[in-house]
Amino acid sequence: MEKILVSYQEKLSPETIRPTEAEKTAVVTIDGPAGAGKSTVSRILAERLSFDYVDTGAMYRVVALRAKDLHIEPHDDEALERLCRRLDISFHRDGGGWRVLESGEDLTAAIREPEISMLASRTAARPAVRAAMTELQRRLGQKGRAVFEGRDMGTVVFPGAAAKFFLIADIQSRSKRRFLELKDTSNNLTLDRVAADMKQRDHNDQTRPVAPLRPPEDALIVDSTNLTINQVVEKMLDFIIKKMN
Repeated sequence: MEKILVSYQEKLSPETIRPTEAEKTAVVTIDGPAGAGKSTVSRILAERLSFDYVDTGAMYRVVALRAKDLHIEPHDDEALERLCRRLDISFHRDGGGWRVLESGEDLTAAIREPEISMLASRTAARPAVRAAMTELQRRLGQKGRAVFEGRDMGTVVFPGAAAKFFLIADIQSRSKRRFLELKDTSNNLTLDRVAADMKQRDHNDQTRPVAPLRPPEDALIVDSTNLTINQVVEKMLDFIIKKMN
């Protein structure tokens, strides 16, 4: 990733800069709990590096939404496995950011409902779902030059990633951030409810038997509680430079 390290502060243009072999296969992972700022940071970091951005949490939310639509119970492994085999999940960039599509339908807004967040935490714990999504994520990562955001990217999906990060923040900060994101989408939403749901989701993610949420051993742990988004991104870029020099 020599060319990226020379001038990471400017967006590198794939049209004007020929990527090295290392760049072609480079994958950066950002894991961490809900509300820590992973999505925003991952999108900005990908933009700064001229990498693709893959929100793997959105993939599990798509599974949860389609399962809900089809009245599939979160513990019905056979039905979930059949569902995952039929899904056609893709990510597309537009003027407003990255959109999540399934079979051509834009689900970007629908998968962010609080009910889907909790359901995704339950369905994501099922081995059949994780196996199917891990396979898809690895296929997406084969071309390299991508930032993958999730909960087990650095520990399970891409253990050999070029750079790994684990983003955290205290529960008060995370709950407030998520509440501000969602308050206009639900009249019944309260900060206390968001905090309670987040604590439950943390517990589910950290204690599930398959691919539990935990920092990769070789990841840089970044606490975003008292940092701006730009400060977090700069820390990550500095780490990438040191890691790959």
